[in-house]
Amino acid sequence: MDLKTAVKQIKAGEVSPLYLCHGTEKYRMQEFVNMLENELIAEDQRAFAVAHYDLAETPVELVVEEAETAPFLAERKLIVVRDSALFTAGKESSKIEHRVETLLEYLKNPADYSVLVFLAFAEKLDERKKLVKTFKSSASVISFMPMSGDELAGWVAKQFKKSGASISSDAVELLLKRAGASLAGLSAEIEKLSLFAGSGGTVSPPDVEKLVAIGTEQSVFVLVEHIAGLKLQPAMNIFYDLLKQREEPIKIVSLIARQFRIMLQVKEMSDQNYSQQQMAGQLGLHPYAVKIAAEQARRFEAARLRRILSSIARLDHEIKTGAVDKVFGLEMFLLRLGA
Repeated sequence: MDLKTAVKQIKAGEVSPLYLCHGTEKYRMQEFVNMLENELIAEDQRAFAVAHYDLAETPVELVVEEAETAPFLAERKLIVVRDSALFTAGKESSKIEHRVETLLEYLKNPADYSVLVFLAFAEKLDERKKLVKTFKSSASVISFMPMSGDELAGWVAKQFKKSGASISSDAVELLLKRAGASLAGLSAEIEKLSLFAGSGGTVSPPDVEKLVAIGTEQSVFVLVEHIAGLKLQPAMNIFYDLLKQREEPIKIVSLIARQFRIMLQVKEMSDQNYSQQQMAGQLGLHPYAVKIAAEQARRFEAARLRRILSSIARLDHEIKTGAVDKVFGLEMFLLRLGA
């Protein structure tokens, strides 16, 4: 089941007694849990009708016992369970022994007054396990994977709308480039920008530049973007700002090399007809980062990207052996690259 369908059903009153949420997007998973809590449990009942467990500390049979126990002074209860390795291929790190057959038995006849939600923070479930197979056939299994670039931009616009403000498409792109693709980080920036714009206001690119701080990794990302667009002066301005912030030149060299390496990998995989989602999975990147790298890579031939990576490796060696001053060497490299 996809997330949109699950939310629609819950708001319509069609609630499953069991949910298995898995994926790497912890923020969206927590949003789903919060939505369930708001829809199912009255605010004044949440202290005794909402329970949280961690299977690294609690045997699953105690969770089942909680689910089978009738709620106190409430029509139903919500039980949120953080999974350690019950549904995934990872090794159990705790010494807790789980009687999985207890949960399998509960799945046959779940209590109608309990909603049991398992959270598995892993990209994939272990399809070999009987528990996973049973959940897929008798419960609601929802995947929470990173959104594509377009989905992420849509999510940002939707969050602004919820706050009563709006944001231009150019400002969305700039926000993502400055703040990155972390939903938790974006959420904090959206709240700040929404307050600045006020109800009915619109956030513009200058507002994002003024209010959204940019970290070292994102600064290098934008620096490479400027280099790819043959905008040498803005790229050098970012470089000098990083030096003012006392960022180590060797770290900057490493981050530049990483970005050009991603560009080359994305270019080569694009030539082999990989989709952005497939590339993201292979490279361990967010799909939005792949999208931007693909746009940057279009401006370079693969042979030139390889020459640039060779030049960066040579610069790194020269800096570490003292053959060239680290600031001067990096500055000259960027000037040659931009030229």
